[in-house]
Amino acid sequence: MNIKIISVGKLKEKYLIQGINEYVKRLGAYAKMELIEVPDEKAPENLSDAQMQQVKDKEGERILSKIKEHDYVFALAIEGKNPTSEAFAKQIDQLGIQGKSHLTFVIGGSLGLSESVMKRSNTQISFGKMTYPHQLMRLILVEQIYRVFRINTGAPYHK
Repeated sequence: MNIKIISVGKLKEKYLIQGINEYVKRLGAYAKMELIEVPDEKAPENLSDAQMQQVKDKEGERILSKIKEHDYVFALAIEGKNPTSEAFAKQIDQLGIQGKSHLTFVIGGSLGLSESVMKRSNTQISFGKMTYPHQLMRLILVEQIYRVFRINTGAPYHK
């Protein structure tokens, strides 16, 4: 399986990079991982709604340029479905059975994802109603993807 995570902004925190790298290494036994960072759009603190939309649209264009036509796209969005780890594992397993072996996960910037990215996505998933820093979300996502493969192979990691 080929898994791509596209995220907005540059990850600078060493401890997050180390955690992500550890799970990417572990995932090597199950999937080919690709992590792509697209630049975030520089914007002042207090934006109008129109300016927020412009920022999301520009970031969305950068995201969409990294998605291939055959990719199955998961958009991380607070309004998405909130599956259990087991349900998420089953969904990934079913996609593999259906021949969908190129999965792309998209993590937006601090303002979220553009409408064009949401429309391109096949599924929207949420990790709860709480707000997480998008940098931390990368670590949480890669851990959950690792958990998916451990669940699907019957390994003892998932408890």
